[in-house]
Amino acid sequence: MICQTVTLSPFDATLTSLCISNTGELKLSPRRAILVCPGGGYSALSDREAEPIATQFLAAGYATFILRYTTGRAGACDYKPLKQVALAIRYIREHATEYNVDPKYVFTCGFSAGGHLAASAGVLWDSPVLDEVLSGAPRDVARPTGMILSYPVITAGKYTHKGTIQNLCGKSVYTEEEADRFSLEKHVSPTTPPAFLWHTFSDQAVPVQNALFFAEAMRTAGVPFEMHIFPEGVHGLALSNEQTRSGDDTFVVPHAAIWVELALRWLATFD
Repeated sequence: MICQTVTLSPFDATLTSLCISNTGELKLSPRRAILVCPGGGYSALSDREAEPIATQFLAAGYATFILRYTTGRAGACDYKPLKQVALAIRYIREHATEYNVDPKYVFTCGFSAGGHLAASAGVLWDSPVLDEVLSGAPRDVARPTGMILSYPVITAGKYTHKGTIQNLCGKSVYTEEEADRFSLEKHVSPTTPPAFLWHTFSDQAVPVQNALFFAEAMRTAGVPFEMHIFPEGVHGLALSNEQTRSGDDTFVVPHAAIWVELALRWLATFD
């Protein structure tokens, strides 16, 4: 097992690998990579949406990585998390041989605010704000192959999670223009990679409209997506089973727990 953590300089962000060692006996083919972005409103990072998620994809045959990006208003402003996820994707591709990864297939997988970050990687991969951290590398080195978005924060408008946008803007009171920079449904383009989305109808913290807005923007741009809306479930379900229950029965919704299986089927559609 390759289990190591590197710092994504010049930021205080880390990338942790959970990958099967390709020994002489195993002779594994290069694996596709999943980059997990935990949620937490850009104010903290959820452990429930980190290792438990990565190990599910690891067991399914993927090389997995966890991005612990910077949070809080100082850590989230000025596109810092976006720059960090871009550096993480670049790092995985540039170290593909070390991790036995097929660099063509690097997917982001995010939850809540981590879903916003995973989606930002796909929507804003060609933004000029990334030029400095990519240091002359081709912009598409940071473009994910696809995005798995779990109850993501998408919009900065009426149905947003306000704390998320406050942290991204670095202030309690922000202008509509400032917020629009992070309203991802307004920045989807034909170059945005495909997405798998899931949400619950009853989510009160991040309303289902976030996923619906993103899906409509993808449809308008002609970008394929798969979306599942489950009727019941609080925000922050993670795996939606006993493994991420954390002593709270509301985090166990068996009907929604099939999202992992559905996401794996979606991943298998990529040639």
